[in-house]
Amino acid sequence: MRILPLIAATFFMVSGGPYAIEDILGGAGFARAIVILLVLPFLWSLPTALMIGELASALPVEGGFYNWVRRALGPFWGYQEGWLSLSASIFDMAIYPAIFVLYLGKFNPGLTQGWSGYAWSLAVVVICCAWNMRGAPAVGEDSVWLSALLLSPFAIFIVLGVWHGITRHPVVQWSQPASESALSTAILVALWNYMGWDNASTVAQEVENPQRNYPRAMILSTLVVAVSYVLPLLAMALAGLSVDSFSTGDWMTAAAAIGGPLLGIAVVAGGMITGVGMFNALVMSYSRLPMAMAEDGMLPRVFARKNGRGVPWVSVLVCGLAWALALAVPFERLISIDLILYGSSLLLEFVALAVLRIREPQLQRPFKAGNLAFACSLGVGPAVLIGYALWASRGDKLMAHSNSQFGAMPALVFAVIVGFMGPVLYWLTGAPRARRLAAAQATD
Repeated sequence: MRILPLIAATFFMVSGGPYAIEDILGGAGFARAIVILLVLPFLWSLPTALMIGELASALPVEGGFYNWVRRALGPFWGYQEGWLSLSASIFDMAIYPAIFVLYLGKFNPGLTQGWSGYAWSLAVVVICCAWNMRGAPAVGEDSVWLSALLLSPFAIFIVLGVWHGITRHPVVQWSQPASESALSTAILVALWNYMGWDNASTVAQEVENPQRNYPRAMILSTLVVAVSYVLPLLAMALAGLSVDSFSTGDWMTAAAAIGGPLLGIAVVAGGMITGVGMFNALVMSYSRLPMAMAEDGMLPRVFARKNGRGVPWVSVLVCGLAWALALAVPFERLISIDLILYGSSLLLEFVALAVLRIREPQLQRPFKAGNLAFACSLGVGPAVLIGYALWASRGDKLMAHSNSQFGAMPALVFAVIVGFMGPVLYWLTGAPRARRLAAAQATD
C-alpha cells in the first residue's frame, strides 16, 4: 500500500467525511462547533498521530498497536490491548452499515422499512468482508476513489455556500443558546469523529516503506479530516442556513437548500459511500488483530491462516460474523461505551511509547515525536479528554427507554464490565496458549 492509499484508508478509518458531525452543529451552533473541531485536533488527533508516527516507523509490524503494547508492557497488557480494541469494534462497526441504511432511506424510505433495513446492513457486512479478501493494497487503492466520490459533492457545497455568502449577504447565525448537556454531547460526538488514528497501524507489513510513509500519512490525514469537517460548516454558516433541528442525516436538506435537489441527491449518495468505505477500511484494520494475537499464541492458530494475497481470511470471516450479530443488538451503540473501551486501549499505546523510549533508547526511530519529556507528555491531552468524556456520559443508559434492570444499567458500568473480561479471558485462554507456544519454540 502506497502513501496515498494509506492516507485514504486512514481517512475512512477515522472520518469518512462530515456525515457524522451533524449533532455537533445542532448542539453547539456554528461558532462553538467550528472552535471544537479546530481545537480537538491539537489536543486529541495530533498527539495520537505523533505517537503512531513514531511507533509505526520504529516497529512496522502486522498487528500494529497490539505488538507495540506487548513489546513494551508484556503479553498480559498486549492481550488487553487486543481485547479492548476488538470489543470496542463490536459497538463501533454496527454504526457504519446504519449510516448506509439511513442515507439509502432518503432515496426511498420503503427500501429500508422493517427487516429490509437489517438486510441492507447485513449486505454491507458481507460485501466488505468479500472486498477485503482482495488484500490491503486493493482496499487502500479503492479508498482513494471512494473518498474522492464522497467529498466531491461537498466541494461543490463549499463553493456554493461561500458564493451565496459573498453575493447575497445573508444574516449569519454564528451563535445560539446551548445547554450544558447539548454542549457536552457536541464534544463527545466530536471526540468520536476524531478517533481511530491507530487503526491503520495493524497493516504495517503491507505498507510500502512504512518508516517513511506512516508519519507523513498520519500528519496529512489529520489535516484532511479537520478540513473536511470545518469547511462545510463554514460554508453552511456563510450561506445563512439555520442549525435548528439539524441532526444526523440532514446534510441532504442543507445541500438541496444551497445547490438544489441534484446536489442533495449527490450528498445522499456520498453518505452511502461513507458507510461502506468506513466499514470496509476498518474490516482491514480489525481483522489483523486476531491474526497477530494468534501468531503469538494468544488465540487459536486458525486465526493466522492467510489466503494467497496475505489476507487473514479466517479472522475476516469470524469478525464479520460477530459484527453481523451485533447489528441486531437492541440497545443503542452509545458513544460512551466506544470511548471508554477505545480510550483505554489508546492510553496503553501512549504508555508503550514512553516505556519504549526509556527501555529501548537505541531502538531505531526514523521518526521521533520530540525528546523524551515531550513524548511522555503526549498522552496528557487525550487522557484529560477521555476523563471528561467519562464524566459527561455518566448518566447514559444502555437503552434510553427501558424499564428492565439490564437496560437501565449505566453504559459506563457495562463498558467497565466488558473491559474487565479481558484479564479473565487472558488467564483462562491466552496465558496457557502463550506458554505452550513458548515451550514448543524452545524445544525447536
